[in-house]
Amino acid sequence: MSVVSVSPQNPNALPFWQKPLVQGLWFGSLGMLMFSAGLPATRMAVLDMPPVFVGAGRALIAALLALILLLITRQKLPTAKQWQGLALVALGSVFAYPVLSALALQQVGASHGILVTSVMPLFTAFFGAYLTKQWPRPGFWLFALLGATCVALYALKHSVGPFQLADGYLVLASFLCGFSYAKGAILSKELGSWQVICWALVMSIPVLLPWVWAYQPDYAAVSLQSWLALGYLSVFTMFIGFFCWYKGLSIGGIAKVSQLQLLSPFSGLALCALLLGEPLQWIHWILALVVVACIALGRRFG
Repeated sequence: MSVVSVSPQNPNALPFWQKPLVQGLWFGSLGMLMFSAGLPATRMAVLDMPPVFVGAGRALIAALLALILLLITRQKLPTAKQWQGLALVALGSVFAYPVLSALALQQVGASHGILVTSVMPLFTAFFGAYLTKQWPRPGFWLFALLGATCVALYALKHSVGPFQLADGYLVLASFLCGFSYAKGAILSKELGSWQVICWALVMSIPVLLPWVWAYQPDYAAVSLQSWLALGYLSVFTMFIGFFCWYKGLSIGGIAKVSQLQLLSPFSGLALCALLLGEPLQWIHWILALVVVACIALGRRFG
């Protein structure tokens, strides 16, 4: 979809649906919804496939698509220093989050996973502050601690024993992915936004190939639903979703469009009920609301 350029002196001359902010919110919403369906789709895929195969397989398919795109657009190779940063991006976004979340969702429902991983923006903000040396004010940390505490209490209450292994996987996945997002945001100033995830995917191919080969499922026992879920994760969650999200940020502005992240837990919970039939309780919605409020207030006062 083409974007009409407008003169900054006359931004109101365009119809409502062609205004930069409206188009930015449209593309940003598409990206957010694609990401929201990631954990429900992962839950569907791991019902018939090994979790490592799901995590590595989705990344491998996305990596092959990224390689084709980089070749077609003739992108310049990153420098040696940039490759080091891309390796850190790949650690969280290509390996840790896809594989660890798949391992966790063999044991818990997708709605549980969405709530536990809803603290990822707080990890992203922390690492962004650490890497850029621009530390937020104390108000941010107060709300960050409150949001993380609420999620921890929820995980403990709904775990088997003192702490369920699946919750550990989900927290570690969010921690490492938050770091990779912050690192990727810094690299995007040098390489471009979508180029960062594409190069991180491509450089991971030598590791992803043996993982996929070693953890192959019994193909005859895999249902069509699981294959479709894996395809969705590969094409939309790990590839097209990034393009829609970054396009929305560039058109509508990072500050305004990024607020759509606050809707992700709610859309994710709704998709869990719609696609998986997981029963949602009042505590799910209250916790999602509390975490989103903590993130919003942390940004406001931080």
